[in-house]
Amino acid sequence: MAKKLARDLINAGVHFGHGTSRWNPRMAPYIFAKRGKIHIIDVKKTLTGIIIAKKLLAEIVSTGKDVVFVGTKRQAQKGIEAASEKCGMHFVSQRWLGGMLTNFRTIRSRLQRLEQLEAMEKTGTLEKESKKQASRLKREMRKIKTNLDGIRKMSRLPGAVIIVDGKKEHLALAEAKKLGIPTVGILDTDSDPDTVDVVIPANDDSIRAIGLILDQLADAVAIGKTMVAANADAQQVRPKRTRSKRQALVSADGQIADNAPKQAKANETKPVADTADVAAIADTAEPVKTETAKPATVEPEKTETTEAEKTE
Repeated sequence: MAKKLARDLINAGVHFGHGTSRWNPRMAPYIFAKRGKIHIIDVKKTLTGIIIAKKLLAEIVSTGKDVVFVGTKRQAQKGIEAASEKCGMHFVSQRWLGGMLTNFRTIRSRLQRLEQLEAMEKTGTLEKESKKQASRLKREMRKIKTNLDGIRKMSRLPGAVIIVDGKKEHLALAEAKKLGIPTVGILDTDSDPDTVDVVIPANDDSIRAIGLILDQLADAVAIGKTMVAANADAQQVRPKRTRSKRQALVSADGQIADNAPKQAKANETKPVADTADVAAIADTAEPVKTETAKPATVEPEKTETTEAEKTE
């Protein structure tokens, strides 16, 4: 499979880089040789980048996140749209508006405005406006649809961004880096490889080469989506574990606790001692102070008896 892909990429001209005077020195590890005044890209590095990117995209999509394909140059527009349609993901093929990721809330508000204008056109409300107002609203709707139609269904930030020509899509790369979103880039010899996380060195001016690489990445995204569906089915089939309401048959001491409910009921219904019994118990109890106290009349009685005995 790799040999066939390498042959197809070479036939598509993926190994032709830019002129030697336009190269970026940081792309030196991805350059195989120099022929005349043109750099030749190492196809082995291209295949390695495709394999790494496919694994990364499959893992990201398997977690339930989305991917955005970005390519606004004329040679990449059709390939970007075809790849996103193949895997059911989002794309930007006309113009990257500043803040598409960092100011995503405003972008969502503009998409809501697009839905409002389309609803007005469908119900005929737009035709009831004046000619000048209707023309202005149609122009606004056409402009929003051209720039944001590819991300209309994107309700949250993507999990990865795939770009074609990092030099042209520097705004998208800067926003993705600021938000910590992984990026995959198809870069030519005039681009900076440090701006993307996964580098796929290739001729970004060849329509066929771009289409082949994006087709491989779209297949990886589709595989990741099947993994998401498989995980969802497994979670639905797996029964939920619920805690049993039966009381434990054996207590911590190792004794059988079958009669635990009966004992609990007996303790609840056991009558409390009557107040009369409590009072009787309190009366019989002698206080501590009265036991130690001596009677005050003992000594006079003894003296009187002794005097009577003497008179007798």
